[in-house]
Amino acid sequence: MAAVYREFDQAELDREYSPSSKVADLAAELAAYTRGSEAAYAALPVRRDLRFGEDAPELLDFFPAEGPGAPLHVFVHGGYWQELDKTDSAFAAPDFTARGTAFAAIGYGLAPDWTLDRIVDQVRRGVRWLLDHAEELGVDPARIRLSGSSAGAHLVAMALLDPAIGPRVAGAVLLSGIYDLEPIALSYVNEPLGLDAAAARRSSPLHLPLASLPPLLIALGEHETAEFGRQQREFADAARAAGVPVREIVVDGRNHFDLPLDLGRPETVLGAEVAALPGA
Repeated sequence: MAAVYREFDQAELDREYSPSSKVADLAAELAAYTRGSEAAYAALPVRRDLRFGEDAPELLDFFPAEGPGAPLHVFVHGGYWQELDKTDSAFAAPDFTARGTAFAAIGYGLAPDWTLDRIVDQVRRGVRWLLDHAEELGVDPARIRLSGSSAGAHLVAMALLDPAIGPRVAGAVLLSGIYDLEPIALSYVNEPLGLDAAAARRSSPLHLPLASLPPLLIALGEHETAEFGRQQREFADAARAAGVPVREIVVDGRNHFDLPLDLGRPETVLGAEVAALPGA
């Protein structure tokens, strides 16, 4: 078959952008998010469905920490811009709140009902809302960090490139991210997204000015496809070249789906790196 992107034919490209090809049971991997999130909602104080914009999906859930002036960790879920929800994204809340860090999970619309441009804008509005309302939420506005996994890492990176956001955020954790959407537009993932070349380019952090990004921790699991590894290396290199402090890791034994579960667990490789971030 003819090459579609770089050296990949269509089947190879689709496989490279199918993280589930590296796990035995995708349903079990995703169920861990839901199970952990349900436990968090049942056990912790939470302000659910705080509205940050006019679009129907523009809602977030906020788990406060005890005492004023707490740090805040904000998570944006993945799912290739077409799956999952903020209610699947609270699994790390108990880990963070137990050590005095508030936690928020941002919701957004899903393709094909929402275009990628609208999704990017929704996440930006969610982050801006948290920054603007930090003090009334009992959060220190100078100690807000963002994280996202897969498509969520892409959305966090796009949010940070907003000049009204990036300089106000203390740092970010990007997990198994997609930073160049050209191959996405050529793969099976594009069916609900409907990206053309121009739309893919304008939503690709790798091809945008990066100098305003805050310090980054960029990570992926050992068991990921080669393309996710390339995307991470190229984005990390571009951010460093722009003068951004970058810590880049590959976590042994983890895959695309179970890596986020370690975000708030300081006994894990990823969780220890997150806990060591300045001001965390």
